[in-house]
Amino acid sequence: MKIDPTLLRYEQIEPGLTFETGGITVTEGHILAFAGLSGDFYDIHMDDSYARALGYPGRVAHGLLGLALCDGLKNRAAIRFAAIVSLNWRWSFVGPILVGDRISAQITALSKRMTRNPARGIVTLGFNLTRDSGETVQKGENDMMVHSMVGAPVE
Repeated sequence: MKIDPTLLRYEQIEPGLTFETGGITVTEGHILAFAGLSGDFYDIHMDDSYARALGYPGRVAHGLLGLALCDGLKNRAAIRFAAIVSLNWRWSFVGPILVGDRISAQITALSKRMTRNPARGIVTLGFNLTRDSGETVQKGENDMMVHSMVGAPVE
């Protein structure tokens, strides 16, 4: 197995490393597709009138859609990791994501530790997902297993 040399391995990731992702505008298509994939057709996601009656300006995107989009933004960022697998998420849904919101994330490497296998380490990443206004809509942490320099050869 070969690993893309542009991906950061365990030894190259230092706590405090912080970067911004690009953004994505949440569309009605995202919400409808996610509802179809997840089976979550709750009225707050599907019915503008219902959402407005609850005090929102319109339909609210699924919280898990925001998390999924955040993970995708991480995977498309200029700084990327030689990831093996995501192990755990600790996540808070702080505010609504609405149709038309452009979201992006700030990601910070919080900590890291080696596993028993010297070819792998675990990095804890902190996320702050915001809309263009700067308001946080979601935040949390992800434990991700990554390749170390001892691992597979570089491509």
